[in-house]
Amino acid sequence: MTREKYVIRPWSRIAIDRDSGVKWGMPSLSGIVDGLLDATIAPGFSRVGYEIRSRSTDWETFGENSLSDRVIVVTGATSGLGLATVRRLRSLGASLVLVGRDRDRTERTRRSLLDELPHGASVDVVVADMAEPSQVRAASSEIARMSRLDALIHNAGSLSKQRLVNSQGLESTLAAQVVGPFIMTTELLSLLERSQGRVITVSSGGMYAAALADMSVASPDPRCPEVHFAAMHPGWADTPGVRSSLPGFARFTGPFLRDADQGADTTVWLAATDRAHLAASGGFWCDRRRRATHRLPSTRRSDTEAGRRALWEWCVARSSAGA
Repeated sequence: MTREKYVIRPWSRIAIDRDSGVKWGMPSLSGIVDGLLDATIAPGFSRVGYEIRSRSTDWETFGENSLSDRVIVVTGATSGLGLATVRRLRSLGASLVLVGRDRDRTERTRRSLLDELPHGASVDVVVADMAEPSQVRAASSEIARMSRLDALIHNAGSLSKQRLVNSQGLESTLAAQVVGPFIMTTELLSLLERSQGRVITVSSGGMYAAALADMSVASPDPRCPEVHFAAMHPGWADTPGVRSSLPGFARFTGPFLRDADQGADTTVWLAATDRAHLAASGGFWCDRRRRATHRLPSTRRSDTEAGRRALWEWCVARSSAGA
């Protein structure tokens, strides 16, 4: 096996085909424990799973300025997982662009990051509501003027108790978490390609119960091998969004929820690790390991090539509306 085609994972003694993601080899003890945690869901998604996995001797660490040459865009960076993500990325020396819909709140986050590390890399703000296509295009145009972009992290998300729509009449959660990221990724693809960048989409363990085909891990242009795409779920994390949108779940699972730093860990790792550790583009990750995209037969059956293509075309149509 050559390193050109395969990436060797020392923590599991498994070789992973870079093109297909198929694994061969004998799992290590840590790999077996990880598999058991993942199979049982609740322990694996809780803080218990993170704390056990992060004790592995192969858990990668990064130096203080290891990302000093990286430029990273993060949406939804003012609280919860997004705030934890930008704090950790800045501590590693990355230059940041914070995308938020509320200028005052996003500027406060910027100032707090600068206060924490006054002599660190740059932190800039771009204002856009990810549910509004025209604002996403304007923000993308502003970002596209940068000289490089190493990672685009789609973290913005919310769950409203009421049905809200954007200016085009599209339900706001779908607009902000599907159409908005679709537009921004497409608009910034050339810049990402020149920088051999990455697109990281923050999802949820709840996606396992959803029959909608997951297009967050697919490239808008399959001819762009220079850009690496990944989606991740943070496990069950204690964030303001979870407490406000899912109060019953938060109360019931409270003692077992991860903190925001633990939930953001895989996002930071996907942005920071050597690309050789990521194997094939299009993976779904949790706690720094690639996971299955399906757990239920119903979602597997619904995830067809025709369904993905239909969703892709729907996104193209919605992103073009009002352009």
